[in-house]
Amino acid sequence: MCTHLYIAKPCGNILRTINNLILPCIRQFLLLYFCNHKIKQTKLASVIPHTDLLLPKELNSGSRLHGFIRANGSGEPAESACAMLLQILVPFLLAGLGTVSAGLLLDVVQNWDVFQEVTEILILIPAVLGMKGNLEMTLASRLSTAVNTGKMGSAREKWLLIVGNLALKQLQATVLGLLAFLMATLLGWMIEGKMPFKHAVLLCSTSVSTAFMASLLQGITMVGVIIGSRRMGINPDNVATPMAASFGDLITLAFLYSYVLYLVDLLLLCLIPIWVVIATKHPASHILLRTGWGPIITAMLISSIGGLILDKTVSDPNLVGIIIYAPVINGVGGNLVSIQCSRISTQLHLKYSLGELPEDLRSNKQLILLLLVIPGHLVFLYTIHLMKGGHTFPSPLLTLAFLFASLIQVFSLLCIADCMVHGLWRKHKDPDSYSIPYLTALGDFLGTALLSVAFVMLWYIGDSGSV
Repeated sequence: MCTHLYIAKPCGNILRTINNLILPCIRQFLLLYFCNHKIKQTKLASVIPHTDLLLPKELNSGSRLHGFIRANGSGEPAESACAMLLQILVPFLLAGLGTVSAGLLLDVVQNWDVFQEVTEILILIPAVLGMKGNLEMTLASRLSTAVNTGKMGSAREKWLLIVGNLALKQLQATVLGLLAFLMATLLGWMIEGKMPFKHAVLLCSTSVSTAFMASLLQGITMVGVIIGSRRMGINPDNVATPMAASFGDLITLAFLYSYVLYLVDLLLLCLIPIWVVIATKHPASHILLRTGWGPIITAMLISSIGGLILDKTVSDPNLVGIIIYAPVINGVGGNLVSIQCSRISTQLHLKYSLGELPEDLRSNKQLILLLLVIPGHLVFLYTIHLMKGGHTFPSPLLTLAFLFASLIQVFSLLCIADCMVHGLWRKHKDPDSYSIPYLTALGDFLGTALLSVAFVMLWYIGDSGSV
């Protein structure tokens, strides 16, 4: 009995100590932990809805942009058709000149020794151009929506959004540059039946370094364009995406040269963890880091098919002239459909909850974009002739075939864009991040395919395409 009391007494003291001191500390720790966890979840929910949207679901009623947002706080853009046309026209023409310059540059470099020896570069070019254009246009569309919905009001919020998205874009550019190299290598091996190791290393170095450097330079430029548009009271939806699409083509092609140090691949791949850390700092880019890969990878694969068509077409001596026109038709189509996507997405963010669609889905504004195709391409074709890009002046039949192919391409893209953007919104997907990669890749494929068909038809009827 005494022994039991002797043992029970210290045990009782220990239990009382646990009950009086340790258990309250544990309870307090758990209480603080779960409260803090709940606060973090509440903060995250206030920034990101339970979807993969970049922008908050609870949008501000107004925007800081003056001149094209109504003063009544409804958030509905008050643009007239004339104002929209004036805002789109100048960036559209400037971006078109970017595609013309890219075509001229491509016409020059196709005769370089490296392009003659490593023909897989021609497969790589559309994939890299399309991939980089998709990254830039989705960035421009997301930031334009953020501006229009008042999510870049404070300096801290603005720079968190910008830095997070730029880091995410650099990570995506590095990874997709590597995937583009693998795709070009695979297609080249399937066509030629062999792939020398030095060619593979050259393709890898060129693809990764070009994607990284061009994406960084173009991303910084796009941030400046969007912030400048905001301060000038111009709708960035009308300005940012076409400039992102086309000037990026020129920048990317300028980086596609053969003498790249092979160690640059290792350096850029080592930067991936840094971009991951920076991208995870902002909750929105953290979400996209996990969910935003599908569209851009699929788009790169589609663009690679367009590159395969271009490579097979250019290899025919009778169709070699197509290479100067391909960036123009693809760039203009991507510009116009990206404007349409960005505008529809902004309207949905401003006026409707996620998953909710307007009763009338029709938009008369896309007719304005379609009307820009023929006069715009006529200007660009004449500019190519003035800049001595074409060997001679394009024939009337070539001009008609080119314009007809462009109309089919843009009309198809605008129709698909309207259905795709509203369909993604209904399925709780952010159109800014999902629609543009698919549509621009489809535009590259349609543009290259239709242009190839036009050149083949001209060759069959005996038209040389020039006068």
